[in-house]
Amino acid sequence: MKDESLIFGTRAIIEAITANKSIDKLFIQKGLQGELSRELMSLVKKNNITFTYVPVEKLNRLTRNNHQGVVAYISPIDFYDLENLVMNVIESGKTPLFLILDQLSDVRNFGAIIRTAECTGVDGIIIQKKGGAPVNADTIKTSAGAVFKIPICKVDHIKDAMFYLQGSGIQVVAATEKAESTIYDTNLTIPSAIIMGSEGKGISPSVLKLVDQSAKLPMYGDIASLNVSVACGVILYEAIRQRL
Repeated sequence: MKDESLIFGTRAIIEAITANKSIDKLFIQKGLQGELSRELMSLVKKNNITFTYVPVEKLNRLTRNNHQGVVAYISPIDFYDLENLVMNVIESGKTPLFLILDQLSDVRNFGAIIRTAECTGVDGIIIQKKGGAPVNADTIKTSAGAVFKIPICKVDHIKDAMFYLQGSGIQVVAATEKAESTIYDTNLTIPSAIIMGSEGKGISPSVLKLVDQSAKLPMYGDIASLNVSVACGVILYEAIRQRL
């Protein structure tokens, strides 16, 4: 089955960037030379697009066509600007509820979280440009199409997004088993952004230092943690329960 999100060829990718298409992943052949390649790199750096240098063998595996040393995946959705989204939510008069995903890597977890977030009225999901799960066909399928219904913001750095949210009067709450208090002791009736960490490492230590509060889910079994999408669902519904 052809992947409609994959594009290749230097000129095609230059045109995609110029048309403000959101580039999810960009692979560039090591040692690529030429005037067109320099034009592409200039655009990539100007637009702060994350890219990876790879051997030509990887590009050949992605497409058997004449890729000219560059292959990209275009996101099927348009990402929102964080500042505009936060401003619009605040001006609407509702109590903001945002979700921050710190380096979540599994696309199915990502899709499941998007679905639950849409069902619970989350105002927007914030992810980092580099290192997280992409929005691809698996994400769309697992989200049951919710990915097209909820604003998703891609930011350069999670910490900068946190500073902006806090400066806008929105508390940032980390969901972590390292917390002393539980989510049931945390006031989620006020403007809030909840951070969920990656499947393996949880929330980055540098991010944890900047949160307003940390909260955990009480655990009574032998297994020390829940799947991140399940934990996220429990926490979001606690926010809804408190706000009813």
